[in-house]
Amino acid sequence: MLEVILNIYLIINNGFVEEFRAVAYEREGGDDSKIEFLKKSAKADFSKSYRFDAPQNADGKLMTDRQFWKLEKRNKHFVLFEEIFSKFKIPENPLICVTRVIDNKILSGEE
Repeated sequence: MLEVILNIYLIINNGFVEEFRAVAYEREGGDDSKIEFLKKSAKADFSKSYRFDAPQNADGKLMTDRQFWKLEKRNKHFVLFEEIFSKFKIPENPLICVTRVIDNKILSGEE
């Protein structure tokens, strides 16, 4: 059965999450093979990814990478991706691969 899966990028400059980007695919297979596909595609996908604004607090300040990491560690980072999920019409509990792009270097886990 086809499932929509996402490569999501955190664009981090000087320690702040400045934007999100994302690319969606429809794939069949097990979760492990889908994650492997997303990781292998991360560098090539970046150039064709859609841009999304990063979250800001009430004072208009951007989230730090460390703040995002704390949310991710507790599995609460998904709420930050609602605009992305809406754009690609993603159902609940999507399969995603989050890749950090720190100071213009893509850290895909495939180095």
